[in-house]
Amino acid sequence: MTDQKFGDNSDDRHSEHHLFSRGHADRGTATAWLTEAVTRRVSLVRLHPKGRRQRQEAPSAPLGRVVACEVYRDGHRDPHPVDHVDALRAAREQRNSFVWLGLYQPTAAELTAIADVYGLHPLAVEDAVNAHQRPKMEQYAETLFVVLKTVCYVDHEELTATSEIVHTGEVMVFLGHDFVVTVRHGEHGGLQSLRSRLEAQPQVLRHGPSAVLHAICDQIVDDYLAVTEKIEVDIDAIEASVFQRSLRPDTGKVYQLKREVLEFKHAIIPLYAPLRALAEPGVIGIDPRIRAYFRDVADHLEEVTARIARFDELLSSILQATLTQVTIAQNEDMRRISAWVAIAAVPTAIAGIYGMNFEHMPELRQIWGYPAVLCLMATVCFFLYRAFKRNGWL
Repeated sequence: MTDQKFGDNSDDRHSEHHLFSRGHADRGTATAWLTEAVTRRVSLVRLHPKGRRQRQEAPSAPLGRVVACEVYRDGHRDPHPVDHVDALRAAREQRNSFVWLGLYQPTAAELTAIADVYGLHPLAVEDAVNAHQRPKMEQYAETLFVVLKTVCYVDHEELTATSEIVHTGEVMVFLGHDFVVTVRHGEHGGLQSLRSRLEAQPQVLRHGPSAVLHAICDQIVDDYLAVTEKIEVDIDAIEASVFQRSLRPDTGKVYQLKREVLEFKHAIIPLYAPLRALAEPGVIGIDPRIRAYFRDVADHLEEVTARIARFDELLSSILQATLTQVTIAQNEDMRRISAWVAIAAVPTAIAGIYGMNFEHMPELRQIWGYPAVLCLMATVCFFLYRAFKRNGWL
């Protein structure tokens, strides 16, 4: 069977032709050469077992969007790099081990291929690919799916009516007993620094994937606090500018800041319920020793939510004050215009009377008529100006 298989190969035919074309060669020598050639080909087959050849013929999904794939044993990272398939196999072969696979904006094909290996639910995979999800927590058999909103403050020199203050992104977490898969969307909210900090604390990573989930939630809520403090600085600046008479009230930038605060509010409020649920018994994959820490994160989130609610109310008051300032400024403009119109009406009326060209108007034939009319106009306009100025109209 083996001689027949390799006899069809072009290299074997060439070797056989070369061996048997030697007229004076010994028949035993030719047989030895042929046996050596066949043996050499069989040894090559042994270097490529059947299972290995099948993996080459049907490779896994492209891993161009994999940020990191590490195996952790007893809280320590395995220094040997592996792909996502071998990593999961290695974690399941040893106790106290898990995989942390980080992905950045994977395509549907890439995440589906990974989901087939890790047993992720198709509905959760669809949500992770499409993004733009509300913060939530869902349980699928032995897998936990958590959606978190990331927030980033956009630095700006001056707040305007078109300034973007808050950028939002998303981090999806698939949690199993021996793996955690993170999917990130957006230009911010990277987890590399968090991974480095956790690797420096193996006593934390010994608690398994739930410790990673807690660390991610804690970092995101801490980012909320940082953004809240920067937004408060913008609100204080706007509040001070509203009551400065040297600056004209700008409702546009107040309304823009209020919209950004509302976007921030909608991103964080739905997260409170999942964090409280993670602190309660009955959630799969959560180490009981980690639950209390989720409650602490939920308390910090509640603090952020309360501050954002106060910001919203304060901005509503500032917006009302700004609109009132605009109304007052418009009233002042109207009074100023009305005063000048009243002053201008006096010479206009007098000029209109003497412009009717009646024949019997004695003042027209007097030498003092023209100067007297000019003095009358100036006197009346002067007294009107003083009256309006004294009453604050001018």
